[in-house]
Amino acid sequence: MHAGSMCISCILSKEERAIREFADEEKKSEYMHQVLGILHKYAQTESSPGLTERLEKLYRDFWNVAKDYKAQKQKYNQLLLRMEHDIERKIQQSADPLEACIKYVCAANYIDFSAVDDVNEGTLGELLDQAASQDIPKEEYGRFREDLQNAGSLAYLTDNCGEVVLDKLFIRHMKGYFPQLQVTAVVRGADVINDATMEDAKEVGLTEVAACVGNGNAAPGTIISRLSSEAKEILYNADIIISKGQGNFESLYGEKLNPYYLFLCKCELFVRRFHMKQYQSVFVREERLGFNR
Repeated sequence: MHAGSMCISCILSKEERAIREFADEEKKSEYMHQVLGILHKYAQTESSPGLTERLEKLYRDFWNVAKDYKAQKQKYNQLLLRMEHDIERKIQQSADPLEACIKYVCAANYIDFSAVDDVNEGTLGELLDQAASQDIPKEEYGRFREDLQNAGSLAYLTDNCGEVVLDKLFIRHMKGYFPQLQVTAVVRGADVINDATMEDAKEVGLTEVAACVGNGNAAPGTIISRLSSEAKEILYNADIIISKGQGNFESLYGEKLNPYYLFLCKCELFVRRFHMKQYQSVFVREERLGFNR
């Protein structure tokens, strides 16, 4: 899915904010001109995650420093680990624990430092508190359970730090209901924004409930052409793919893999696309998805 006008505008704003603290105005102007050059060259053929990977490299090369999200990643990993027992208790007490897992993993998709300008614990807490009362499409959920029953392998594309704790709970419950499932979780191959990497998977215990692999690149999405051969083989051989987050949606939609998308509508573009309010959940398989590009 190619980056649209709203994505391009958002990317420009974020790049300007990222260099605002620097003092050298002439160098900052040169940097923004190089950003514009990348957008002009690639925005009509690449998705936002693809552009972001290019711009993260430009930032590192130009300023000789990487954008550092390590503190935020550890903060939200540890926060969700502290909340894990209570959320698991609520899931177990629900009428349908597997359905409850979907609601909670969508709510935790809020932890997105790319799509949300001010990620904070207060809003996250409210979304998690409200998760159990949210609706997911009953017919879609029924089809999902049928697909799980008939599947032998599942590829789970993770998204952000923190929410991988709830991905862990979801995978554990899926394997409990459908023990024949062989689940592989795919994380980012290198640091990018606050997306989950193998380091995060180990920190939160995701590696203890599923096989985990890095995808071979640092795009905040799943770009088929940039995947490692291992990650690509996992996706193409999986009976079911679960795709978490907006970045995975933007890079996977139209690639004929037909995943189940789970994410929270966070930015204005996705609110418009799906005709939903901000922070409403999307849970749908691609073949049954219709929206305005």
